[in-house]
Amino acid sequence: MYLQHFHMTEKPFSLTPDTQFFLNCRSHREALNTLAFALQDGEGFIKIVGEVGTGKTLLCRILLGRLDKTRFVTAYIPNPCLSPEELKAFIAAEIGADYQRSMPAHELTAAIYRRLLQIARQRKQVVLVVDEAQTMPRETIEALRLLTNLETEKRKLLQVVILGQPELDELLRRDDLRQLKQRIVFAEKLRPLSPAGVAAYVQHRLKASGCPQQSLFSPMAVWLLAKASGGIPRLINILAHKALLSAYGKRDSAIAGWHVAKAVRDTPECRACGRFWCRLWGLNGRTFVARPAEAAR
Repeated sequence: MYLQHFHMTEKPFSLTPDTQFFLNCRSHREALNTLAFALQDGEGFIKIVGEVGTGKTLLCRILLGRLDKTRFVTAYIPNPCLSPEELKAFIAAEIGADYQRSMPAHELTAAIYRRLLQIARQRKQVVLVVDEAQTMPRETIEALRLLTNLETEKRKLLQVVILGQPELDELLRRDDLRQLKQRIVFAEKLRPLSPAGVAAYVQHRLKASGCPQQSLFSPMAVWLLAKASGGIPRLINILAHKALLSAYGKRDSAIAGWHVAKAVRDTPECRACGRFWCRLWGLNGRTFVARPAEAAR
């Protein structure tokens, strides 16, 4: 609704993980560098953990887009809440193994192994990317670990990147999963954006959307976005989108702090400190009660 009003070509704060809007911030850059090194080095398991909304799925898409198709065969599991048989069937289909769904488990594993060997002879590496890995049943995780046992004398035939929420770390602390935990050589944690990172994130997305106005969000608006979102990209998107809708409804040409404050009041998931500032300031028509100098501190 507000695209024409703000002269944008696309919605800048959509919740869809669009690689066009990817900001190469420090945390994501470190994770991508670790993934690139580990995959080149042939490590079996790589783990990426991040809170809800920190951009794990977007990171998956960036990784899959960057892997050289002449060197890697990739498979992506967005929802790994599967049984061991379903997991094997999915992998078999993704890598082009010659299998039938009615195959016994040992024959399906053999079909996967034969296909992995064929790919290895082509001097390619198979990479399986598992998103939301904290939802995997224990039996399925064990089946995945056993698949990574498939190897030649020189290297692993299957590399696995697992991404999940902090609950994934809790899951891997289980005593019966210690063998898998010991195989995770590289691990990274996606961190929330800093206040400066939030400002860069907002500016980057506005530019990618075609917005010609460099200072569409006021410094106060960006500051409150950082406080209320805690630097979580998904929350930034939700609040910024609602603030744009609020400004559009009033036919305002820029986003002030009070637009973001209205969005915060309408979003239960916001951080407590952001709600605190909104309560402290209050809304008095279109202006804050608090003095900007005090708020900036």
